[in-house]
Amino acid sequence: MNDLPSESAAPHRTLCTDCGISRSSEPKRCAAACQFIQPQYASLEKRVHGRARSPERTDELHFGPFIHMHRASLKHPSPGAQWSGITTRMAEILLQNKSVDAVLTMQADPHDRWRPSPILIDKPEDMQKARGMRMGYAPLLSLLEPAKQRGYKRLAVIGIPCQIYALRALEETLGLEKLYVIGTPCSDNTTTENFHQFLKLITPTPQEVTYLEFKANYHVELRFQNGKHQEIPFLQLPLSDLPKDFFPLTCRTCVDYTNVLSDITVGYMGGEGEQWIITRNTTGEELLALLGDEVVLKAPGSAGKRHSAVLGFKKNVELAAGGLPLRKMPNWLRPIVSWIMPRLGPRGLEFARTRVEMKAIESIIHLRREQPSRMKNMLPQHIWSLAKDYDLTPAPEEKATVLGPS
Repeated sequence: MNDLPSESAAPHRTLCTDCGISRSSEPKRCAAACQFIQPQYASLEKRVHGRARSPERTDELHFGPFIHMHRASLKHPSPGAQWSGITTRMAEILLQNKSVDAVLTMQADPHDRWRPSPILIDKPEDMQKARGMRMGYAPLLSLLEPAKQRGYKRLAVIGIPCQIYALRALEETLGLEKLYVIGTPCSDNTTTENFHQFLKLITPTPQEVTYLEFKANYHVELRFQNGKHQEIPFLQLPLSDLPKDFFPLTCRTCVDYTNVLSDITVGYMGGEGEQWIITRNTTGEELLALLGDEVVLKAPGSAGKRHSAVLGFKKNVELAAGGLPLRKMPNWLRPIVSWIMPRLGPRGLEFARTRVEMKAIESIIHLRREQPSRMKNMLPQHIWSLAKDYDLTPAPEEKATVLGPS
C-alpha cells in the first residue's frame, strides 16, 4: 500500500531531506522532529537506549551506544538483495510471527527502479518488494498517518538516519504499542535525477545497470542486466566532474552516518565484504535473534590507520568549500594507489571510523561556510570531539546551546 501525498506537498526549505513529516496533516511538527533544526541526540540516545554514549567504551564516540557489533551474512542470500538480505529477512520474520501489523519501508518506483517510494507492507511475501538499494529522497514518514488510520499499532520501520531521527523525536506522540526500528547507514544521498547523471558518467550503458554498491574495498560494484559485473576503484570515479550541488548541504552536514537512534543498524561499512551489524539495545538484540541459525556472525576486524586519510580528506573539503578546483591525481598513478588502498588503507572498523570522522569534518567545514548561524544548534558535542585531532575546534559563537555527550 502506498498512500503518498501529492508531489505538491513536498517541502521547499534549504535544509530538508523530505522525511515525510512536512507532508503530514501537522507539518509544523518539523520544528521538533528535524535533525537539521536543533537536534537533541544526547537526550534521544538516552531515551531510546537507556543511556548516553560512554567515553569508556571503545567506538561509542564514533558509532553511538551499542551492545554488540558483528560481521554477518545470511547462509542463503535472498535473490535481489543488496547484500545478503538481512534487513528484509528480519522484517519478513516479524510479519510471519505477527509481531508487527506492518512494515514501513521503501520499494522501487514502478517507473524508475532507482527511485525510492514509501510503502506499508503487511504480508510477509511482499517484503521482496523492498529488496535492493534505491537512491534519492523519499518521504517515508508520510505513511505514519495512513498506518494509524488502518489501526496499525505495532510497526517496524526501516529507514535512513534523517528519517529515523524524526521518527524517534515524534515516537511518544504516535500512539504505538510496539515499534521496531531497523536502520541503515547513510551519509551522501542525492536526488534520483542526480544519481542518473552519475550513472551516465561511469558507464556507457546506464540503463542496463541493475545494482550499484560502494564497497569497503575502495571500489564501486556495478551489475548489469546481461549478468556482467564491473568494479571501479574509488579513485577512478569522476567525482570532480559532478556539479557542486550534487550532494546537497543536508547530506554534507549530516552528523549521523551510523543511524544511532535505530534499535539495530545494518550496513556494510565495517563488514570487510560482509554486512556490519550494530545491536544498540535489547530490541536490537531481539531483532538479530529472529534470524537464528540463518545468519553467520563473526567478530569485526580492524586494520590500517586512518589519520592521514582523514587529513587528506579535510584538505580536499577545505578546497571544495572555498570554491577552489581540486587537484586531480595523474592517470598513471591512479591504478597504483587503487591497488594499495584495499591492502594498506583503513579496513574493517578502522574504515568505519575513518568515514565517521570524515563526515564530522565535512559537517563543520561546510556549515561554517554556508550556514554559520546554524552551527551551535546543528552540531552535537560528539562531532567536535571527533574533529579535535584534526585542528577543528568550536569558536565561542559555535558552541552548542544544548550539549550532546562528550
